[in-house]
Amino acid sequence: MKDVWVIGAGQLGRMMKYAGTPLGINVHPVNVDDPDLAAPALGDDAIVTAERELWPQTPSGMALQAHPNFRNSTVFGRTADRKTQKELIDSLGVATAKWLNVAAATDAAQCFAALGDTVLLKRRSGGYDGRGQLWLKQSENDEIPGDWKNSAIAEEKCPFDEEMSLVGARTDSGELVFYPLTLNLHVDGILMASISPLPRLEHLQAQAEEMLGAILNELQYVGVMAMECFRIGDKLIVNELAPRVHNSGHWTQAGASISQFEMHLRAITRLPLPRPIVRNTSVMINLIGIDYDESWLSYADTQLHWYNKAVRPGRKVGHININDGSIEYLCRALDHLQSHLSDNYLEVVDWVRAQLQRLNA
Repeated sequence: MKDVWVIGAGQLGRMMKYAGTPLGINVHPVNVDDPDLAAPALGDDAIVTAERELWPQTPSGMALQAHPNFRNSTVFGRTADRKTQKELIDSLGVATAKWLNVAAATDAAQCFAALGDTVLLKRRSGGYDGRGQLWLKQSENDEIPGDWKNSAIAEEKCPFDEEMSLVGARTDSGELVFYPLTLNLHVDGILMASISPLPRLEHLQAQAEEMLGAILNELQYVGVMAMECFRIGDKLIVNELAPRVHNSGHWTQAGASISQFEMHLRAITRLPLPRPIVRNTSVMINLIGIDYDESWLSYADTQLHWYNKAVRPGRKVGHININDGSIEYLCRALDHLQSHLSDNYLEVVDWVRAQLQRLNA
């Protein structure tokens, strides 16, 4: 049996754990946020990975990151900081939004002059699901708050057409494997739905693979990474990188012969990594701040993943995957699902339905 230890014990580590069981891999997610948790005893053959980019320097966290088999140990510090992440992307000639570092002396006038009359500030570390972001507008005479200096980057506002992501993996021998591009819907900065594959995105696949492949190879990365992109016409630009399994890859649990969680485990443990077989069309709906409802399970092709978290507004508490070869069936399942979701999901389900209906147009 192989042993894989995961820095973090959230839903990603949990899903990695049950992806490992059929492979004969014991996956041990560790709650590194607990300062009272003793450092785990790892064998020399243990492998360490992470489900998150940042973690505290607790005894367990320090022990895991110090293990010689911690995969990608040199990567997380570089990608967790948006400044060094942008510098990496720029150094490879991969397209991304124009940006600048917000230093102590940087003022709003410099940002507007370099990036346009509307600028997005992003905290260099932390911040997700729309947190850690602040818009500056020249028309409103906005200034950079003092506590954002030396801790943020500024980006131009991109007039993008759509948001999408590419999930791929690299082995330590340099083999690259990718899933099809995934179309995503964000509401208030939170991912609400994903669809993959979509035939209309196929012409962008090679472009996306070249971009992510360059990043994976430069970092000599091992395992799964996600690249979030904006589509502007027929050009993709990188929004952000996630050096781990990713929310927008959850559809692979129902829609691919090898899920992103299994793919990551295969890559870091040197198991064979064939290109996954993608089955039909998949839809993923995130469950945000909503109570559990058994009615979600009424359709045979509706796959529920519930995280067993306390339900709070804005918190990801689960997701639903729907996979079928019939667009009509998918739409019927969505209709059923909509009747058992809160009213704010009307926009989400309508968006998914519109994307699916384009397949039959």
